[in-house]
Amino acid sequence: MSDLDIRDNRSEGRLEAYENGRAVGSIVYFAMEATEESSGALVAVHTGVEEGHEGKGIAGALVRELYATAGREGVPVVPFCPYAARWAQRHPEEAPAAPDDVVESARELLKAAQDEGNAADA
Repeated sequence: MSDLDIRDNRSEGRLEAYENGRAVGSIVYFAMEATEESSGALVAVHTGVEEGHEGKGIAGALVRELYATAGREGVPVVPFCPYAARWAQRHPEEAPAAPDDVVESARELLKAAQDEGNAADA
């Protein structure tokens, strides 16, 4: 994994891992803007690694980098992605829990986006 290059493609909502120039994994996330009710956050929705690249620590490296990015930006991570949530439980020193109000705001935003997507499909 020494050739792993992680790039933040925020405009597409992905943190992407490249190995030898080839995309091998990503975290789908969105940046939640701060409001009067809640601080901003990075919200992890899905982590995936390409077939044949599992078990190399790529997903963990992606989650670690998402938390590092959030730390540099002074915002928490809300790990709705099951993998990211498990990683955070195993690495509490690197993955501080998001405040409850931020988690609730993120949940509402995600639900609204899903409802909007379902309405567009109808």
